[in-house]
Amino acid sequence: MSELNYKQRIGIIIQETRLSRNMTQSELAQKIGTSQSAINRIEKGGQNLSVEMLGRISQELSSDIISLNNGGKINFRVHGGRELHGDITVKTSKNAAVGLLCASLLNKGKTTLRRIPRIEEVYRIIEVLESIGVKVRWLKHNDLEIVPPKKLSLNKMNEEAAKRTRTVIMFLGPLLHQYSDFKIPFAGGCNLGKRTVEPHMVGLSAFGLEVNTQPNTDYYHATVRRQQPTKPIILTERGDTVTENIIMAAAMYDGVTIIRNASPNYMVQDVCFYLEKLGVKIEGIGTTTLKIYGKKSINKNVDYAPSEDPIEAMSFIAAGIVTNSEITIKRAPIEFLELELATLEGMGLRYELSTEYSAQNSKTRLVDIQLKKSDLTAAKDKLHSLPFPGINMDNLPFLGLIATVASGRSMIHDWSYENRAIYFTELSKLNANIELVDPHRVFITGKTRWKSADIIAPSALRPSVVILLAMLAAPGVSTLRDVYSINRGYEDFANRLDSLGAHIETIREL
Repeated sequence: MSELNYKQRIGIIIQETRLSRNMTQSELAQKIGTSQSAINRIEKGGQNLSVEMLGRISQELSSDIISLNNGGKINFRVHGGRELHGDITVKTSKNAAVGLLCASLLNKGKTTLRRIPRIEEVYRIIEVLESIGVKVRWLKHNDLEIVPPKKLSLNKMNEEAAKRTRTVIMFLGPLLHQYSDFKIPFAGGCNLGKRTVEPHMVGLSAFGLEVNTQPNTDYYHATVRRQQPTKPIILTERGDTVTENIIMAAAMYDGVTIIRNASPNYMVQDVCFYLEKLGVKIEGIGTTTLKIYGKKSINKNVDYAPSEDPIEAMSFIAAGIVTNSEITIKRAPIEFLELELATLEGMGLRYELSTEYSAQNSKTRLVDIQLKKSDLTAAKDKLHSLPFPGINMDNLPFLGLIATVASGRSMIHDWSYENRAIYFTELSKLNANIELVDPHRVFITGKTRWKSADIIAPSALRPSVVILLAMLAAPGVSTLRDVYSINRGYEDFANRLDSLGAHIETIREL
């Protein structure tokens, strides 16, 4: 690595950390006794930095800027065993955000999305959009402005960014009415075992899409012979991204499309609400049958605010329970948490809900959840997920974590992923009693007497967060290494936990 690249990487780290603290260059310069122009040069990699200067910047940003190791990874050093307190506000939905970014490809006008989380998954999709000619601009308060070109440059797609997210599969629906022949890279994302994309292809074939994959290639080759759906589209899997893909295809079909066995989950609803603002009429939002009256073309300047993230809300619920703390989670989308809370209430959780109020989209119901200290016992039945309105599959790992502090033996059945349940065994390093039955089922026996540990984060989002939250409960100092998977789905998560009384240091390797 050259000296210039080394300084540039330090500059990028400083800039990202400063922005995450909502601090201007001038404010940082004033705090460390230098000029705004010096901070600008530092962030562009154009100024030498002494160890003393790095230390001062680290102190003011409340972050260890670098750790002198190889790999460029980010680690969390967790000082556990602390009780949490206070309140935390849930941010907007990561899964809704990426769905809306894909749906923006349907609109030839300007889309402004409000309060979009600054997370790696969003950054990857933005990189893909920009590479094909879409102008994307961050505004104040994490608002995002999206302006498409007259014609996308699909041949210039940033393949590296596309391969790091599964979201890119949702380009198929918006693009099939606009292009007759195009390629997109294979979808990536979390390492949770094999996921078939066949339900996407079956549903989209009703509009004339055919996708081929050739041996020794790493992309989907899509060809379109446009046709009208001749009957209702029956989804063979009630998946969220599958449903969004078909909805987006139907939005630009100048006719009526009926989708059965559709997911009514939160991110699907947000995409539907956005499309309604574009003039697409949709009946049955929140149910498993959708009737969509599409438009041949869409060109409208729209402003849309996605709702809050129920999975993030569940993360903070789990953090409070596992540390036996009384905290308040504000702006929680209760429609997508009611069954989880009812299940936990059956295990002995005590909590209070505020009066309901509306999200910024004027559709989603929000509440504030006040957790009380509770003595939990194991669930009488196995804990498992189902398509909405069942327990969300992304919330199941947090219920498994909560089972570690409940007296008795709980069965967790994670049927929807090929090997995600295996990641529960990582909690045994923190002294949890985990029995792996098979790749889908584990027994968890509580209550756990936590101990600190050094663990490499799994390459999967929710299991990594579960380990981090368990470390909050473990007395002593634990280290969670390579937390990219957490940054994919949570904005400034460590610092937000710190605002509740946790103590998490961010260690950046170069």
